[in-house]
Amino acid sequence: MRLRNIPHAEGVIQMHRTVIKRPEDQRGCWHQVFGDRHPIYIEIGMGKGQFILNMAKAHPDVNFIGIERYSSVLLRALEKFDTEEYEALTNIRFVCMDARNVEEVFAPEEVDKIFLNFSDPWPKARHAKRRLTSTEFLERYEKILAQGGRVEFKTDNTELFNFSLEQVKEAGWYLEKYTYDLHHQEEMNAGNIMTEYEEKFSLKGNPINKLIARRKD
Repeated sequence: MRLRNIPHAEGVIQMHRTVIKRPEDQRGCWHQVFGDRHPIYIEIGMGKGQFILNMAKAHPDVNFIGIERYSSVLLRALEKFDTEEYEALTNIRFVCMDARNVEEVFAPEEVDKIFLNFSDPWPKARHAKRRLTSTEFLERYEKILAQGGRVEFKTDNTELFNFSLEQVKEAGWYLEKYTYDLHHQEEMNAGNIMTEYEEKFSLKGNPINKLIARRKD
């Protein structure tokens, strides 16, 4: 969901050390950005950053890139990063961009995993192509994911989840695991890190759906 416009957001983003200002210039060079050969995981539509910051903290041997379209939302993630809990992290970067342009920012097989968390459901049928789990987006992901690369998707929207299951199959991807009640599925919930939305919806008693899909060879 888009937050209200925050006038100083653009200025903070331009000056922040973790934000890549011209991400297309790093295409094929993301390992050099981090200075190592660790796997690269990205979150598309990261919101206020709770998930990806905690992932980076829990997995120092993985490099994380948070992608957010709206500067006012990205600002909240940067404010969270600038707290004592996260400011020492060196394995995270942020990009303000539209997800439709991922092929311009990442080279073939440069990304090892993609996280999609509580994405906009775009409920109207005519907007189906805008959903981040549509076949159109899966084709984009396929071009940047490494062999064996995976997409992990969480949502509380069962209609969107069913649509996503169908799209994964239609795209010829391998549906490795899925559940309609993540927090009561011991295997898939092991090591689960919650987003802000996940905490909110879970407290209301809403079950969380999750799927893991592997790109076709």
